[in-house]
Amino acid sequence: MNGQPFARGTLVAMLFGGLVAFVALLWSLGHAAPDANNGGGHAGGRGLNGFAALAAMLEADGFEVSRSRAHDPADRPGLLILTPSADAKGSDIDDIVVRHRHVGPTLVITPKWFAMPIEGDDRAKRGWTRIVGTAPPEWPGFADDVAVKLAPARGWSAAGSRMGRLPDPRNVLSGSGKPLVSLVRASDGRILAAFVNDSGSYPALEQFAGTAGPIGGNDPDLYPLVFVFEPDLLDNWGMADKATGLLARDLIVATADGRGGPVTFDLSLAGLGASKNLLTLAFEPPFLAATICLILAAAAAIWRALAGFGPRLVPGRAMAHGKSALVANAAALVRRSGRLHLIAPPYGAAARERLVLALGLPRGRAASDADTAIDRSAQARRPGLPSFAALAARLSAARRPDDIVRAARDIQQFEKDLLR
Repeated sequence: MNGQPFARGTLVAMLFGGLVAFVALLWSLGHAAPDANNGGGHAGGRGLNGFAALAAMLEADGFEVSRSRAHDPADRPGLLILTPSADAKGSDIDDIVVRHRHVGPTLVITPKWFAMPIEGDDRAKRGWTRIVGTAPPEWPGFADDVAVKLAPARGWSAAGSRMGRLPDPRNVLSGSGKPLVSLVRASDGRILAAFVNDSGSYPALEQFAGTAGPIGGNDPDLYPLVFVFEPDLLDNWGMADKATGLLARDLIVATADGRGGPVTFDLSLAGLGASKNLLTLAFEPPFLAATICLILAAAAAIWRALAGFGPRLVPGRAMAHGKSALVANAAALVRRSGRLHLIAPPYGAAARERLVLALGLPRGRAASDADTAIDRSAQARRPGLPSFAALAARLSAARRPDDIVRAARDIQQFEKDLLR
């Protein structure tokens, strides 16, 4: 066994799967948002008062459609479609409109319906609504020079003898104000959709309106602001009529200056804004690059940890067996005591006794006599060997650990050379 409970590939797969799951958890926590199909009057709503059909139609026509939950959508390029709720703050709408008009066209759809989700009906799909009332919006602080009014009307008309019907002719919302140029009118002449006549030049809208000549100014940095007072011209209920659907498409194209391009439906003013947090920012530019670098660094650290070391080391026994334990413990005791020089003379004496016994010399002599006898026998057997007496004297005189080891090694080598 190599000491590893799992194969390396299995371990890598487990770590990688855990890392991916952790990143996915962070992303889901940072991007959690309420369901857009909640019966509201916005691009996510699939009820009568929603605008999901308009968004789907534009996508089918090749427009790049996005639905923004950001609390500040003013910097998004292209056409921005605002669908504020009736209780939205006028100052918030005005701030977005004023800043976006230097980025792209803006279309504001005013609400009029009070709608409730259909409950207790198995035939109703999720998000379907029933109309329970009407009321014009009040947005003090935004377009205060424009007034809105609810009154009956039989249908709508636009330039070029275009006409159509409205789903509920009893409640038709119109607007009035000096800066408005009519795009769509009710049967009684009231304005259902219009653009603001200011210092900008909007040829596509002027052509849609059928005006006799250029109006407005010539400011190239100011994009148009269009009001659609009657939401049934663009909502799901009104889009069920083919003529109204074609009018809605042409109105969007004219607002976008006759070109395609990105179209952003704002959801924040309808109560579906997603607040920014650290997890959200970590997965959005420019912080996304730093997040990717951290993930790659973690992956590199894991790979280096796996590739830089071999199998796990199996620890040895805490206590060795038999003679090994005795020798190891004795050596450790001497080493810790700092008295290594005390074992030098006994080692020399033990070597002398072994040589006397191996050479058959008389035992019990003094150390000097035994050393002389060993040297005579060594010269007779192996001429050229060093003097044992000198080696023993050097070992006894040694005090430093390195000197003791070298002297002991020389005596051991003398024994091997003499007795081989």
